[in-house]
Amino acid sequence: MRRAARFVALLVLAGPAGVSAQQPVPSPPAGEPTLSGKELLGRTLFNQSCVVCHMHMQITNAGHFGPPLSRDSLGGQEDVMREVISNGTPNMPGFKYHFEPREIEAIVAYLKTRPVPSAAPR
Repeated sequence: MRRAARFVALLVLAGPAGVSAQQPVPSPPAGEPTLSGKELLGRTLFNQSCVVCHMHMQITNAGHFGPPLSRDSLGGQEDVMREVISNGTPNMPGFKYHFEPREIEAIVAYLKTRPVPSAAPR
């Protein structure tokens, strides 16, 4: 019984420190911009839902259906980006029922940080 009480006391004392301690945010790799919280959310959502069709995979190109996306996609017009992400195109589903407006804004903010891809060698 005494042993259990000491264990519980130790957990209570250690608990708040573990919960309140924040993990350090890793620095971005050299050459990559530091992302804001909104842009980080956008990157996470992009990686979960968009990357499968919009990023060239190293192993195969079979999953590459849409164009690579960058800050210049759709002429760099944020309102057009929001519209296409929300409502889709004949070749892409719309995500207005999947993402909240703030999440679509975050994806657009992230896309505005992505460099224009270089031309593929022929």
